[in-house]
Amino acid sequence: MDVGKATPIVSVKPIVLPAPDRGVDVRVRVSAPVTGHDLPIVVLSHGFGSSLDGYGPLADYWAAHGFVVIQPTHLDSRTLNIPPDDPRTPRIWRFRVEDMKRVLDQLDLLEAAVPGLAGRTDRDRIAAAGHSFGGQTAGNLLGLRVIDPETKQGEDLSDARIKAGVLFATAGLGGADLSPFAAEHFPFMNPSFADMATPALVVAGDQDDSPLTVRGPDWMTDPYFLSPGDKSLLTLFGAEHSLGGIPGYEAKETTDENPGQVALIQRVTAAYLRHALGIEESSWQQEQKALRDSPLGRLDVK
Repeated sequence: MDVGKATPIVSVKPIVLPAPDRGVDVRVRVSAPVTGHDLPIVVLSHGFGSSLDGYGPLADYWAAHGFVVIQPTHLDSRTLNIPPDDPRTPRIWRFRVEDMKRVLDQLDLLEAAVPGLAGRTDRDRIAAAGHSFGGQTAGNLLGLRVIDPETKQGEDLSDARIKAGVLFATAGLGGADLSPFAAEHFPFMNPSFADMATPALVVAGDQDDSPLTVRGPDWMTDPYFLSPGDKSLLTLFGAEHSLGGIPGYEAKETTDENPGQVALIQRVTAAYLRHALGIEESSWQQEQKALRDSPLGRLDVK
């Protein structure tokens, strides 16, 4: 598979986006190839507790293969150390979505902060990606709705600027599928995928046995099976929640370190993004063919 040769990248952090309604400004990292024009954009939402410094195996690879990768630090980051009883905590999930939209609103500022990047992005080719909690955040931009437990309604927070998504280890249905702990502490884990129509690749580990659900690893495939439109599902054999090690090169939360699977994820996601954003098709077709007999994982497309 060929998504192009890796090129040197530049990464700038922190770029600060003013956010007076948030209590603290949004700190952002931007990574981009040093050459090339009409570069597509990926806005990457980190998992609970991480920050703009996480997910190097994804951000570096995507940037080296032609994408501008933008990583905001959300309020739940350990770097901010907001206590559980903070009044913003019940709306943490919503602040995350607002962070992503703020990034999209401030692309001029972000481009200008990276030497040599201004004028080199393609604003018509933007994708959202996220791992774990970040998967739900990215999903909101694709049409996922968080259902209020009392009103049974979910607000449409989708964004037409987002043309595709990649959801890693993303939570499935709420309600009876949640563990008692999750039901008590995370009421926002009550998604509906019925309106998540934007094309997306869902990545799940078949050993991702989350304490947040009573169902088992198949819970993480709900975003694929329960959403309409063009969707793909990459199932990684033997992978747990860190999917072989995508949260970072030395992330302590990685319990299933597998460099081969991380390399597979890098190639497949880059190929998928090039396909879904209308850049080129051949690398995605080659990855589908290669995965028919792979010991590392399986790819389903609907």
